Amino acid sequence: MTKQFKIVVEKHEDGYVAYPIGIDGVILGQGNTYDEALTDVKSAIRFHIDTFGSNSISNDNDVIEAYLTETGIEI
Repeated sequence: MTKQFKIVVEKHEDGYVAYPIGIDGVILGQGNTYDEALTDVKSAIRFHIDTFGSNSISNDNDVIEAYLTETGIEI
């Protein structure tokens, strides 16, 4: 069985960081490229499941889509 996860990938000056939405605990991937970060976070999710069991992954994640936006706040 394959379970789909929504992954956020951020680009920083020194590389990429990726993390899943809707999984409790700290799961993080990183890499010099988008693909490396995605591969690393998939490995981290696999490790999480292997360590804590498949029940550690919630089946009731209600996030359908995630958006990134920007807004200004006067300070």
